[in-house]
Amino acid sequence: MTHRPLGEPLRTVRPHPEIHWNQSPQPDEVDPAVLAALLRRHGWQRRGGAAGRYGRWTPPGPGGGGTSLLVPESRAFPDSDDLLGEALLALARSGTPAAREVLLGLAVPSDEICWWRDAPTGPAGAASWAVEEQLRAAARQLLVAGALATRARAGYYGARHRRAALTTLESVLVGSAAGGRRLTAFAPVAAARPLAVRLHQALYAVREAIDYQRATGGMDAFDGAVEAGASRELTEALIALVRGAEGARIAVEWSPAAGVPEDCAASDEPVEFSPGDLPVLREAGARYLREEPSVPVRVTGTVVRMRRSGPRGEGSVRLRVLAGAEIPHVRLTLDEEDYRIAGQAHLVGLPVRVQGRLESRGGFRRLTGARGVVPVQVDEAERDRLMKSLQENLDFFEEACGGED
Repeated sequence: MTHRPLGEPLRTVRPHPEIHWNQSPQPDEVDPAVLAALLRRHGWQRRGGAAGRYGRWTPPGPGGGGTSLLVPESRAFPDSDDLLGEALLALARSGTPAAREVLLGLAVPSDEICWWRDAPTGPAGAASWAVEEQLRAAARQLLVAGALATRARAGYYGARHRRAALTTLESVLVGSAAGGRRLTAFAPVAAARPLAVRLHQALYAVREAIDYQRATGGMDAFDGAVEAGASRELTEALIALVRGAEGARIAVEWSPAAGVPEDCAASDEPVEFSPGDLPVLREAGARYLREEPSVPVRVTGTVVRMRRSGPRGEGSVRLRVLAGAEIPHVRLTLDEEDYRIAGQAHLVGLPVRVQGRLESRGGFRRLTGARGVVPVQVDEAERDRLMKSLQENLDFFEEACGGED
């Protein structure tokens, strides 16, 4: 058991995303035009009201006739704050998905990414657990693919940039899946608009590439789609979304508070995919995997595992990457001299620097042609931290016989 020294300052803890959006918006923070746009987006109907002063809105569905909101058209009238306060209170008390999503859009200006999946449902529109989980899993894959494309352009990422992509997803909020057929993700404009923009552009590029392949038989359009954000990760996500369904649609709707981003259309129709697209998507994914080249890198990392078959000769090493490549860990094979240097550096608490080529096969997790291993000097505080890590994890440092990483 380890204890924190009394004089050591507490580690800064990243605030949970919830603290930024779980507070209800106040009337003086709400733009009436934004509220009206969100109501319209989420199915509310305007049914009259004093022209130029306020509108009367009723919720979607057959049971909404008894409830209505009075929403001012502007703040030009003295009672606008009172009407907005009453509307916000009614939304908070409603508890319906249509009300919750409007409140969320007001609390955190967000671009909305919507998925519709035409999957079979059970009695009363209920979905099986597996159907709903498939929708959620596919939606998450699409978000990851979009986040990866904000970091770099590649036909296949593997393990690269994944940590940064998952960090981006921490700010994204997800609504409930309606019967396994519809799901909405809210991407806050301040933190995740690049994700929404890149996903929007990538989806249209893939749709156009599929149509081009059907018309000409050529796959060349998929090469150009990479610049828009297309990748093997995106095609795999679309396959997961469409497989087992009659079809699927995806739409990105821009935050009315932030407006439409550059190079994006204001009111695009959802992008549609069908089971007939699956063979082309599979071929495109295989093409991306096959053609993504290996990358020359110079990696700095700490040794976390060592193995070789005997007391001499080459051995395999696993590094925790500190710099030089956007991956968490990498495996490599070293000759006897470089293996010895790596072992000595590890024992004295120093990282090493090594050159080689990061291979796409296996997801960019292996360095081939590794050479030139040298210890890297670090300051005393970092060296002490590395030594402490070694002492606490001796079981993971192996100089064993046989076996793989």
